[in-house]
Amino acid sequence: MQRFVPSTALALLIGFSALPLTACAAATPSGNNSWDKLQPDREQVIASLNVVELLKRHHYSKPPLNDDRSVIIYESYLKLLDPSRSYFTASDIAEFDKWRTQFDDFLKSGDLAPGFTIYKRHLDRLKQRLDFALGLLNKGIDKIDFSVDESLMVNREKAPWAKDTAELDELWRKRVKDEVLRLKIAGKEPAAIQELLTKRYKNQLARLEQTRSEDIFQAYINTFAQSYDPHTNYLSPDSAENFDINMSLSLEGIGAVLQSDNDTVKVVRLVPAGPADKSKQVAPSDKIVGVAQGDGEMVDVIGWRLDEVVKLIRGPKGSVVRLEVVPATNGPNDQTSKIVSITREAVKLEEQAAKKSVLKLTHDGRDYKLGVIEIPAFYLDFKAFRAGDPDYKSTTRDVKKLLAELQKEKVDGVVIDLRNNGGGSLQEATELTGLFINQGPTVLVRNSDGRVDVLADENPGTYYSGPMALLVNRLSASASEIFAGAMQDYHRALILGGQTFGKGTVQTIQPLNHGELKLTLAKFYRVSGQSTQHQGVLPDIAYPAVVDTKEIGESALPEAMPWDSIRPAIKPETDPFKPFLVELKARHDARVAKDADFVFTRQRLELAQKLSHETTVSLNETKRRAQHTDIETQQLAMENARRAAKGQEPLKELKKEDEDALPTEDDKLKPEDDAFLSETGQILLDYLGLSSSMAKH
Repeated sequence: MQRFVPSTALALLIGFSALPLTACAAATPSGNNSWDKLQPDREQVIASLNVVELLKRHHYSKPPLNDDRSVIIYESYLKLLDPSRSYFTASDIAEFDKWRTQFDDFLKSGDLAPGFTIYKRHLDRLKQRLDFALGLLNKGIDKIDFSVDESLMVNREKAPWAKDTAELDELWRKRVKDEVLRLKIAGKEPAAIQELLTKRYKNQLARLEQTRSEDIFQAYINTFAQSYDPHTNYLSPDSAENFDINMSLSLEGIGAVLQSDNDTVKVVRLVPAGPADKSKQVAPSDKIVGVAQGDGEMVDVIGWRLDEVVKLIRGPKGSVVRLEVVPATNGPNDQTSKIVSITREAVKLEEQAAKKSVLKLTHDGRDYKLGVIEIPAFYLDFKAFRAGDPDYKSTTRDVKKLLAELQKEKVDGVVIDLRNNGGGSLQEATELTGLFINQGPTVLVRNSDGRVDVLADENPGTYYSGPMALLVNRLSASASEIFAGAMQDYHRALILGGQTFGKGTVQTIQPLNHGELKLTLAKFYRVSGQSTQHQGVLPDIAYPAVVDTKEIGESALPEAMPWDSIRPAIKPETDPFKPFLVELKARHDARVAKDADFVFTRQRLELAQKLSHETTVSLNETKRRAQHTDIETQQLAMENARRAAKGQEPLKELKKEDEDALPTEDDKLKPEDDAFLSETGQILLDYLGLSSSMAKH
């Protein structure tokens, strides 16, 4: 991440000598809480004006800060503070609605009071709800009647705001009942449930009292920044320091990208070869509900802010963190969790290095060998490169060596595996492209002023010109998409797998008088002129998704910038794959209709999507247990159908993983046992057969 200081920005840090701190009347505080007196300070006001000006001058899109944006800011702020519409009442919203189209004016004048007022009202309402929940628990959970046939609406994003406190009381009575029932079905004893929930709500109350002016300012200004696009963020001084730590890796974590998801923290993706990835017990969309240091007590983190959870997870290299994880495969209403032990460590460059294997397949009665190169990230050892070390490590250099070794082994073609590759060095994406094309443009970067910079492979000659396929999925992002897009546009490889992530924007860090602004200032385009933003790279033949693309990916993020296109940098050449795609897809469909792993992947995603669309849950214990058993029965049947197709023994029940179990050599799949990789090989061999047959005619 480069640090970018535009000359026009420097003048923004001076000249605001008489700024209003509270230019509009704040609503009367409701009690004697510690946060009632919190107000924005002068530094925050100046920072907010700087953010307004920087976004106006330097954001890629330069959308106007007007009444329409005010509405986006307002609605996003309410969604951030009360995503399930469980705290504010309709009268609160009616009071705030007068500001609906005024946030643009407030921000331009440095008036932060409305943002503070709404946040403090949220704290008031949250305290009332937590006090109410604790009051219910104090009566004892044995008083809760689980035989009553009633339900709770769980997806409340578009629910009407509660009319009054009585309606919120009824909602929260059901919410507490649901929490108790989830834990009961997950196997916890009544005394343990009472203790856990009491501690959870009391901890949340204690953390409310620790709210600082900076917490409110960051939430409000970040909501404003993210109304431009999801990768534009305000970083408070503390967050900026954490960001720098992340970039320098001076403190270690688990190698996972996390995001807030209502009251929990969700895993977005795992860093390849990172500690969480190596544990094989954490997956994208899993929820982290508890964190413990070593053998210490598990801290319940439901309701915590993302930055607080990250602080608990991060720690000294070599130390152990234990996570309580609710797997995404459970479905939204199943709180059954598992404990995962992970040793914190830095992700070693050599562990992220490209690796090769040989995929042996029988196709049309003949044996073939295909080279497989797995690229977990686009890496470059900058330190060694700058020091002039002739043996510095980089993706392109490593792949070049592996290609040479595979060609000596006389492979019939090559598969590049980019699954879960979250990106990295743009320079490496360009240089890697150069191994497979003669020479020419590799990616276009369009700046906010409309100027297009063309990055190109200047070296004539192609290092590998043989048959090739690329395997991608939803977690292939950024630099992966640039490389995959170039391979598709130059018709150098069949692109197979899933729609990629869709992050096609460039960010930079701008220091402020108070904190930092990370803002989007450029956009990537493929040599065909198509953006990689939002849409990502679409495969020539699609495989079933392993994760729900509505939940993970750029298009799942609010205010994501749109897909568009610019003038192409190359003239389209004849596509050698196009005449065969219909036949290739027909053969693929026929094969995978019976393939156990493809069937299992499809069925598992269908079940997860069906469960995620359920908007209510029963609070009747008998019905809820029956639903839970039904889901487990479906999951077990799917797993056993897969095992039967592979000649394995069926399971009597779904396996519960051992938290200390580490992957063994037996857990490592042979290339032939990876169904998606094998199918990629079969499609490439289909193409070789069809194209050579046409050439003969």
